[in-house]
Amino acid sequence: MNKVQEFNDYRTRMNEKIMAANNKVIKRFFNLDTNAYQEGALDVKTKEMLGLACSMVLRCDDCVKYHLGKCQECGVTDEEIYEVFAIANLIGGSIVIPHFRRAVEYWEELKTS
Repeated sequence: MNKVQEFNDYRTRMNEKIMAANNKVIKRFFNLDTNAYQEGALDVKTKEMLGLACSMVLRCDDCVKYHLGKCQECGVTDEEIYEVFAIANLIGGSIVIPHFRRAVEYWEELKTS
């Protein structure tokens, strides 16, 4: 199984388990996240690129993978993704570089999936 399928399967399985607990606060938090990334004053593509940059700066590899997948779905190009990477590295500093490496690896895998 490739990294993309493995990540998506795990995320789906765990989200289903979390939602099955039927906790109102958790459900509302997940819904807030979903609604924040919908079309608004900013288009979805821009929001996903912002989410990716923030995730890289916060050094959350799961979030980086998620937003990379969404960026691919939105038609983000290699040139655009590398500009996002550049901004994230500039803002986050050298500590972001390991996450940048993994992001590049995952982006390449997304393109072949």
